[in-house]
Amino acid sequence: MTSPSCPNEACILSIGSPAKVIRHGFFLVWCGQRRRYRCRGCGRTFSARTNTPYFGLGCSSRTFERVAHLSVEGMSCAAIARIEGIAWHTADRWLDKAAGLAQRFNERNIYGIPLVELQADELRTFVPCKAKPTWVFTSMEVCSRLWSSTVVGRRSYANTKALFSDTLLRGDVVGTPLIMTDGFEFYERVIRRLLGVACIYAQVIKTWRKDRVTRVERRAVIGTTRRLEKALDESEDSAHANTAYIERLNLTIRQSVAYLHRRSPTHARCEKRLHRQLELVRCHYNFIRRHTSLRFGRELRTPAMVAGLRDGVCSFRDVFAFA
Repeated sequence: MTSPSCPNEACILSIGSPAKVIRHGFFLVWCGQRRRYRCRGCGRTFSARTNTPYFGLGCSSRTFERVAHLSVEGMSCAAIARIEGIAWHTADRWLDKAAGLAQRFNERNIYGIPLVELQADELRTFVPCKAKPTWVFTSMEVCSRLWSSTVVGRRSYANTKALFSDTLLRGDVVGTPLIMTDGFEFYERVIRRLLGVACIYAQVIKTWRKDRVTRVERRAVIGTTRRLEKALDESEDSAHANTAYIERLNLTIRQSVAYLHRRSPTHARCEKRLHRQLELVRCHYNFIRRHTSLRFGRELRTPAMVAGLRDGVCSFRDVFAFA
């Protein structure tokens, strides 16, 4: 194994080239001992984790990544702490750091998405109490199954506009995109303002009675019925106007985020914490998790691979080490 380079930028600038780094004993940590290094140029000692996301965790990198994996599988912070034998505050601190790294990875890598067929929806939760309902807006590119954007907040025109603005900013419109949502009143206003007649927009309105869908109405809102039928004929995924894919994504989100479980004592204390956890799940869903619906031969692909954002499957180590 080669020795790491000196993390001191002033050392490199003063010498003109990286100085030689030598081994300089060991130091004790909670889970054992680690190698210490010393730079002959500036005399500074450091470890291989200095200036990396794993620095100062007091655990192995595998433990940190395992905690992140348990979190995106729907386990609460308290349950993770019990399984790993760590304090609740330690697990919470690790998850907050992992979520921040995942959010940075999402912001820099989810760009250039081919927007061919879009679906959008919202799911309800509460922060911090049931008297204050909070909504999670999500948008999805159906062809690649890519979870493109998320907005957390009130069910308002501003948040609806923020969702579609972020989706269009991260994507490249291909031809005349097909957009399908439910009958929420602000979707039509936002889509007309941002895209106008440059898209085909359909609404799927369901009538519920005693927790059952008794009627489904499909209507073309932007574009004629003939244009909608033609777009559906050309679609590789949708035979008729539907919101099935975004609703399936919402179910995956509820299963993956402990804060969104139904009839659970676990809930977020603030919108920021909920949004950070959603960013961690979003990163896992797009870049790490293989989808059976995206099978190509024997290969199981991720949405990022289908959308052309990545060449292969990522891991949490790739995400956390991303500069």
